[in-house]
Formats: sequence, C-alpha cells, structure tokens
Amino acid sequence: MDKEIDDALAAVGPRLKALRIRRDITLTALARATGISVSTLSRMESGQRKATLELLLPLAKVHQVPLDELVGAPTTGDPRVHLRPITTSWGTLIPLTRKPGGIQAYKQILPGGTRQEAPTQQVHEGYEWLYVLNGNLRLVLGDRDLVLPAGEAAEFDTRTPHWFGRADDNPVEFMSLFGRQGERMHLREVSDGD
Repeated sequence: MDKEIDDALAAVGPRLKALRIRRDITLTALARATGISVSTLSRMESGQRKATLELLLPLAKVHQVPLDELVGAPTTGDPRVHLRPITTSWGTLIPLTRKPGGIQAYKQILPGGTRQEAPTQQVHEGYEWLYVLNGNLRLVLGDRDLVLPAGEAAEFDTRTPHWFGRADDNPVEFMSLFGRQGERMHLREVSDGD
C-alpha cells in the first residue's frame, strides 16, 4: 500500500479521539449514539483497529463533520474553510480550522437570556486564548472573576481551573484559540514608533 495512504489511515484514530474529546463526549455516549461498541471505538482511537466506511459514516453523522475531515482527505485546492456550526445546549461552536492537532481556532456564540449557568470550573491539558468580538464574556480563572468586554483578550494555561460564559443577559461572541499540547499564542505590541 502507498505510504501516503498508510499515513492517512494511521492518523484516523488520533483524529477520532481528538474530535470526541473536543466535543466532550464519552466513549459510552458515542457508542450509544452510533451503535458501535465501546471496545471497537476504543480500538479505532488507539490504532488497534482500522477504520472502515461502515464505522466512519455513523461517526461523521454524530460528530456533524464531513467524512473527509475524519480521514484527513487532502484538500482539493479550495482554501476556504467551510464553516459547520456545532450547536449545543450552551451555544454555538464554529470550528475555523480543519486539521486536528496543533492550535485549533473556534468562534463561539453564547445566546442571550436570563438563565445563567453557575460557573463549574474545569481543568485539562492545553493553553487557550480568547478574544471577545461582541458582548461581555465572564471568565472565572482560579479565584479570579473577570469580565472581558468586546476588544479584550485573555490567555491562560487550561490546567488552571477555569470557566467562561455570559457576563450578563446579552449574547456574547468570541474567538478561541486552543492548543492541546500547551502551545502559547503570542501578541506583538506595536509602539508609536513602529
């Protein structure tokens, strides 16, 4: 078999696992949604079982991604990122990057409303950078409780307990760059002399 095909098939498992973790879905929940056993899903993610079309089709449907994204199909020359929003109970997540691994970019939209979720801080590997486009974003980071208005940015190690959501009843839109391996984003300050 062609080395390029072997490499593409070897990357399917880690890509499936990264997508499942990014969407915060357990293997058990994914098994229920797809009808694929937990052991088969686990073996696919670890590379112990090769993915087949029969297994990938229900996974693509549940994750709401095109099949070529699951297998890392080469691009066809179109540089546009086709936005495929993911709607959850808390809002809308729009992936802005296509390739798994490395830094991932998202636009997130939290709708307005009076019911506000109580902050439940989480920790995980990685590093995150947030930039508020519209509205006010509440960021609870360890023992700090911050409100970021439009135009402000924050970056933090995600091993620090954190939570973010709306700061008030109005909707909020923000960009999020996330690196699972702890990549840091760098901002260059421009002085008046530049």
